[in-house]
Amino acid sequence: MKKALLIIDVQNDYFDNGAYPLSNANMAAKNIQGVLGKFRAEGDLVVFIKHINMKESATFFKPETLGSEIYKAIEPIEGETVIIKHTPNSFRDTELHQFLRLQKIEELVIVGMMTQHCVDTTVRAAYDLGYSNILLYDCCATRDLVFSGETIAANIVQSTFMAALSRGFSDVMSSTEYLRKIK
Repeated sequence: MKKALLIIDVQNDYFDNGAYPLSNANMAAKNIQGVLGKFRAEGDLVVFIKHINMKESATFFKPETLGSEIYKAIEPIEGETVIIKHTPNSFRDTELHQFLRLQKIEELVIVGMMTQHCVDTTVRAAYDLGYSNILLYDCCATRDLVFSGETIAANIVQSTFMAALSRGFSDVMSSTEYLRKIK
């Protein structure tokens, strides 16, 4: 089965001093580096997704800002594809599905940010499109959420979404487990 690494929205605004920092973004980026290194070494396809927020009210990922750039520690190298999106779903109104089909990709290894938003939406869309998904939970990051006046800690948000996505939408595992599995 031909595979691709899909790196979703690992952009400067999600890190310290960014416009919308996430919990554990640095740890997720470090884990992504290890997986990215393996994909590059094996010559497997790597696709970066970059969110550009086109709403006038946007507070992060604004067009042509440093915050919207892909985080330097994992930035693309020559020959790697970057797909721009404007919605949480990496497939909606983008060339992603067509590009992956042209490359004969059947399996996606998915990493990125924000777990409960763009990662969740993209994993579910990929499943609906027939891809076999592997989601690396320690290569994703989120933040505290507030609902009905209650703050839900980032670690609870992360665990809840990973548990939900593991129920048929994706195999969910750590980057260490994945790298050991493909050795």
